[in-house]
Amino acid sequence: MRNSTIAAIIGVTFITAAFFVWWSFTHEPKGYQMVFADSTANEHYWVPPDINTLPDNDSGKLIRYGRDLIVNTAKYFGSKGSVIANHTNGMNCQNCHQEAGTKIWGNNYSAVYATYPKYRARNGTVDNIYKRVNDCFERSLNGKALDNGSKEMQAIKSYIEWLGHDVEKGTKPKGSGIYEVAFMNYAAAPEKGKVVYINKCQSCHQQDGQGMLAADGIAYTYPPLWGQRSYNIGAGLYRLSRLAGYVKYNMPFGTDFTKPQLTDEEAWNVAAYINSQQRPDLNLSKDWPKIIEKPVDYPYGPYIDSFSESQHKYGPYPPIVAYLKSFKNN
Repeated sequence: MRNSTIAAIIGVTFITAAFFVWWSFTHEPKGYQMVFADSTANEHYWVPPDINTLPDNDSGKLIRYGRDLIVNTAKYFGSKGSVIANHTNGMNCQNCHQEAGTKIWGNNYSAVYATYPKYRARNGTVDNIYKRVNDCFERSLNGKALDNGSKEMQAIKSYIEWLGHDVEKGTKPKGSGIYEVAFMNYAAAPEKGKVVYINKCQSCHQQDGQGMLAADGIAYTYPPLWGQRSYNIGAGLYRLSRLAGYVKYNMPFGTDFTKPQLTDEEAWNVAAYINSQQRPDLNLSKDWPKIIEKPVDYPYGPYIDSFSESQHKYGPYPPIVAYLKSFKNN
């Protein structure tokens, strides 16, 4: 009798539990969604500090000026620049570093203060933030370096440091820099990228890729993607992996990592089309002094491998990666 009672209690308990599980799935209140634990549940993206929290003192004013220089670089250094005219190609830092360097996977500045000074293989030296900023001026803005002691350089440096002041030294927060798109097992195709460009990019950047100037003629509403007013061959975005990662989560305009409009293949192909167009030259003879440290997608030899410049530029990259891994292990 006792065993029968226990069995009955267990049976009722099981049926009751099963009922509530069934009810929770079929009677979920409107406006709510059941949340299940997964591997990303505790992964948090970087949140930039609020510019409106800055004090109205000299330090706060310098940081705000630094932000304005990032957003409106052409106003200060473009063809009609109020600080130095014709010092750059007329683009804004923000054209590459989205939302004043604060957008997740938008080439943001979140990790800069935490990781600099650091060794950079492209230069073969330990670089500070001044060098990092001037590399952008000389390559992405196809212009001239700023004086490290100038008010403008100090303002930009202060702004970058303020953005990353809560990031632990030596770390990179989730969403920093540019997203790394997985390598394809075949080469990126500029001719297919042209189709993507026409359908997704041309309405803003124009058929000839020269962008669209604002009404004041000072800055670009939509920047040029190639030609004499675009970034030169020494810019980071001239590497296909960097440009593909950048457009994946930032283009067309209004895109972010939560709602990408391009597939990985489309991102690779449109990057290949853009970087197959003419753009300003730059003396690269001092870049990547240690050949073994060249990235697989660096489009200029010499290399330690026998793969062509074309394959280094457009892929496929996995064979190069495999070779380099074997070379380093031996």
